Amino acid sequence: MSRPGPTDAAAGRAPRALGAKGEATRQRLLAAAEEIFSVRGYHTASISDITREAGVAQGTFYLYFDSKLAVFQAVVRGISHQLRRATTEAIQAVSDRREAERRGIEAFFQFLQERPNIYRVLREAEFVDPELFQWYYSHMAEGYQRRLAEAQALGQVRQADPEVLAWCLMGISHMLGLRYVVWDGGGADLAHVMQTAMDFLNAGINPEPGRGGDPTR
Repeated sequence: MSRPGPTDAAAGRAPRALGAKGEATRQRLLAAAEEIFSVRGYHTASISDITREAGVAQGTFYLYFDSKLAVFQAVVRGISHQLRRATTEAIQAVSDRREAERRGIEAFFQFLQERPNIYRVLREAEFVDPELFQWYYSHMAEGYQRRLAEAQALGQVRQADPEVLAWCLMGISHMLGLRYVVWDGGGADLAHVMQTAMDFLNAGINPEPGRGGDPTR
């Protein structure tokens, strides 16, 4: 299942070299843009809204980004990079794939608790830049698929199409995060959610032996 890659702008070209102060300003603009886009939506948001939120002059914006679309694309790419880094760091010392799944979901929940606005930004991306929207999920799935295939070779994951498995597992994490982290606003029992999710991942939907149904199916 191949997906088109993003345009050059959406894929992100290497930014010009920035000093510590310049990079700090760029990060303030990105954080402000993420907040403004999530609250006001892409089409209603303005560059002046972003610079006001970031606490910089409007002319400063153009030292870092060419347009509102450019900063929006940079926000989406940044979310992708930061989320993948957070989950990779969470599982890098783990050799068992099942434990890696648990830690990866926990890292995703933690990321959402700190950045609950990302779902809104990604929903905007679906309409603002559909190619970038598809890239966001496809790029994540590629790494996931690779790790699952490695675990299959070690006998830790059932033999099935790793690409399909990757999208299934991403879908589970995505919907659990939306329901129990974003919608509940921190009120959910995430330990219970995690245990239920891991029981499902480890055993599927087959009934337990002795509880009805055909446990061999």
